[in-house]
Amino acid sequence: MEFAGRDARVTRGRKQAPRLLEQVRDRLRVKHYSLRTEQAYVGWIRRFILANGKRHPREMGGGEVEAFLTRLATHGEVAAGTQNQALAALLFLYREVLGQKLPWMDNVVRAKRPRRLPVVLTREEVRCLLAQMQGRDWLMAGLLYGTGMRLMECLRLRVKDVDFTRRDIIVREGKGNKDRHVPLPQALETALQDQMASARLLHRTDSVAGFGAAWLPHALARKYPNAAREWGWQYVFPASQRSFDPRSGVERRHHLDEKVLQRAVHRARIAAAIHKPATCHTLRHSFATHLLEAGHDIRTIQELLGHKDVATTQIYTHVLNRGGRGVLSPLDRS
Repeated sequence: MEFAGRDARVTRGRKQAPRLLEQVRDRLRVKHYSLRTEQAYVGWIRRFILANGKRHPREMGGGEVEAFLTRLATHGEVAAGTQNQALAALLFLYREVLGQKLPWMDNVVRAKRPRRLPVVLTREEVRCLLAQMQGRDWLMAGLLYGTGMRLMECLRLRVKDVDFTRRDIIVREGKGNKDRHVPLPQALETALQDQMASARLLHRTDSVAGFGAAWLPHALARKYPNAAREWGWQYVFPASQRSFDPRSGVERRHHLDEKVLQRAVHRARIAAAIHKPATCHTLRHSFATHLLEAGHDIRTIQELLGHKDVATTQIYTHVLNRGGRGVLSPLDRS
């Protein structure tokens, strides 16, 4: 339900002003936020309005925001990351859309951020997991483990960013909107070339049917009007069916849905009798841990993973038991 508010009502006979949530969407798109972030922010703003009796945010301020965030932690028992996302959404609403500054909120009850170690598979477990997969699913899972890419980074991979000569993959606009290089595993080269050949046939079929234009980020579609149909801009892992863009309404072929690989990894884990709660992201954790086991420098691993702070990468030293408690038990001393 869109919230109109008093300031969205105009006199009779004049064009109605955009509703509040439409203003939020427009501003998010101007600032080049992703569709997922847009959906999350709009959802939190809607929840905030409904939680306060559908009052317009202009009539509220820091006190109501503090109370809302506190309720999320105390009654909703949300994770710290969820509470931070809600805060970011409300800060965006007030600063970017309403042009108001919120006071520093010292009275918010913060959700506790638990310190958890990531789930990591052994090399043998990775081998068994991949042995239960075939074709495209096997290739994507192999890329997650062989390069350390995140799931969406793999699915959003474009043809132009794969360099077989240098055995290099460029990950574009990763977390934090950063690009980085990751190695292309030699063991996956042939399968990746076959996948790209299949994707090219699909692209040609779309082009003959009057489609074949990929989605381009930001203003590239206007700057390079013909680029969207070029082979280099196509997705390496295209969806099996065309769909309508939720923003523009244009019918095109997007990349594969993430649930396809998530379900395939889940099935493979069960078939391989792996009892750890392994997911697609577990393959990224395993990549980092196994590189650390092989003696690679933690700064190099930080760059490959695209971590902003090396402290994030250091969690894998604890997985290896090389942290502060990495000592030999006296029971095991000879």
